[in-house]
Amino acid sequence: MELEQEDILEQFKQLITTEDKIAIRDFLNVQNISDVAELIYAYPDDEATIIANMAIHRASKVFKILDFTTQKQIIAELPSNKTAELLNDLPADDRTDFLEELPKTVIRDLIKLLDPNERKITLSLLGYPEDSVGRLMTPDYVFIYAENTVEEVFETIRKYAKNSETIDVLYVINEYGELLDDIRIRDVILASPRKKVEELIDGRVVALNVNDDQEYASQVFKMNNRVALPVTDDNNKLLGIVTIDDMLWVANEEFSEDMQKMGGTEALDEPYLDMPILKLFRKRVGWLIVLFIGEMLTATAMGFFEDEIAKAVVLALFIPLIISSGGNSGSQASTLIIQAMAVGEITISDWWRVLRREIISGLLLGTVLGIIGFIRVAAWHAIIPTVYGDHWIMIGFTVGFSLIGVVLWGTLSGSMLPIILKRLGADPAVSSAPFVATLVDVTGLIIYFSFAYLFLQGLLL
Repeated sequence: MELEQEDILEQFKQLITTEDKIAIRDFLNVQNISDVAELIYAYPDDEATIIANMAIHRASKVFKILDFTTQKQIIAELPSNKTAELLNDLPADDRTDFLEELPKTVIRDLIKLLDPNERKITLSLLGYPEDSVGRLMTPDYVFIYAENTVEEVFETIRKYAKNSETIDVLYVINEYGELLDDIRIRDVILASPRKKVEELIDGRVVALNVNDDQEYASQVFKMNNRVALPVTDDNNKLLGIVTIDDMLWVANEEFSEDMQKMGGTEALDEPYLDMPILKLFRKRVGWLIVLFIGEMLTATAMGFFEDEIAKAVVLALFIPLIISSGGNSGSQASTLIIQAMAVGEITISDWWRVLRREIISGLLLGTVLGIIGFIRVAAWHAIIPTVYGDHWIMIGFTVGFSLIGVVLWGTLSGSMLPIILKRLGADPAVSSAPFVATLVDVTGLIIYFSFAYLFLQGLLL
């Protein structure tokens, strides 16, 4: 496969030097869409030339799978007439997805290039809330009526399906435009020509509301195993459909956004290498300041226990060990819960089940680390008896039980914080691993010195 791609790149390199537009057009129009996209990425100086020298329908298919930065560059370089052809040929949902990322002044100029009907559709889609299903839907679908016969359905398909996004599913509406059901094309093909649509419908239609969140729509697709879903308004009027290819893009964007938030930064709305340094700085500095202030509380907590540390300097040796173990366990828990919530495995109502599981997990994990911590103290004492002195056993107990307490607290904090944020209407990914780690750092010190008081009071303290 790699050799084939290399051959395509080499052939195009030779063609582009000839400047033979007919030969270039013929070459591009017989390549796979994905191969043409690779050509554009390989030859960024010729990206607009490649699009301009393709049949417009194939050009729009290539354009829709490119990343936003490349799309923007191509539109900037194309002549106005080619830009108009390309934008008018793009499916309405893909066109809206591209335009919504542009500055408003640029959107206004590009919308002027659209045909009146396409302009009306685009303005309608852009009018829906950002990240709503309305921004994703396309008005290009095939609808039929319950009183139609199968023979009439095929006539409708032949007449209107050419520009439809998909004909895998047909949508049954009444005279008021209200959605009654959806029917797979397979069921229509296998039915008798004289059979009526009303005999095929089963009433088990699954529909999205135009104002539904895109992430919620992704879950509906997953749970119902559909390639397309109808979109209705609050009065059940059929407005459009959303297809699985749009959901794949949404899932990819949501995953990237959650990963960035979990890393302790705001979600990036542009590719990393294309984002201006100052904008990238603004995306990162906010959380860094919050986390830094949180870590200052750690320093305050250590200052509070300054006398104890002075009396038993040996306690300071284990502070990094204790708080890092708690932070690590909290980061583990928050990552697992956020991911489980993202794919619909966990809901807010499952909080009690999650809490019970994390209590058990925290105790088991903490016990393992606690035993290792105690063995570490005992082993060091066996090698160098003067390191921990006569009270090494109590120091070992302090470290061991502190690890159990800190790890347990870390798992509880990491698992419950995303659920609490979700309950408050916030994004669970905001409870990022660094944030949980900072929270556990502060409380971990309190747990550690509490156990130190318990085991070492009257001995070293």
